[in-house]
Amino acid sequence: MGRQGLLLYLMGPSGSGKDSLLQYLRYWADPRVAVAHRYITRTPEAGGENHIFLYEWEYEARRAAGLFALDWSVHGYGYGIGREIDLWMERGFNVVLNGSRQAYAQAKKRYPRMRGIRVWAPEPVLRERLRERQREEQTQISYRLERIAAIGPGEALPVVDNSGSLREAGEQLRALVEVFP
Repeated sequence: MGRQGLLLYLMGPSGSGKDSLLQYLRYWADPRVAVAHRYITRTPEAGGENHIFLYEWEYEARRAAGLFALDWSVHGYGYGIGREIDLWMERGFNVVLNGSRQAYAQAKKRYPRMRGIRVWAPEPVLRERLRERQREEQTQISYRLERIAAIGPGEALPVVDNSGSLREAGEQLRALVEVFP
């Protein structure tokens, strides 16, 4: 059967560039690195990542049926990661997912070998990126920025500094996800 792949849990505040980094990985990473897509109850018209939209009832039905390996709710939306990631890891792929800092403990309990990776950018950069994506009102942007400090540092994890160019940060992330056997 070969080696067991590893789950790599990418997390960071809104605007830190997680989706851009994952897109970078899709293009540049080793073919044995798979980026998991998310099932989200946010419509595609809202902008942002290339996710699979589910109506609330679809999301709840899939969650109740155990079709998600991981799921959480934040900012008024439901998020799920499909159980296909288990098959991918079984087949030797390292799987990278965009997770929530709030759901990290749940994921670590289910996948004890999982590795967390933080994405970081300074507050002015986050504020500007959130403004540019035009998905939130100013009050929502302020709430998201306040939430960063409220969650705190948590577990010491490798950090990708995404305050500069996407290529620099992408190469930092690529080096982290390809190093694991």
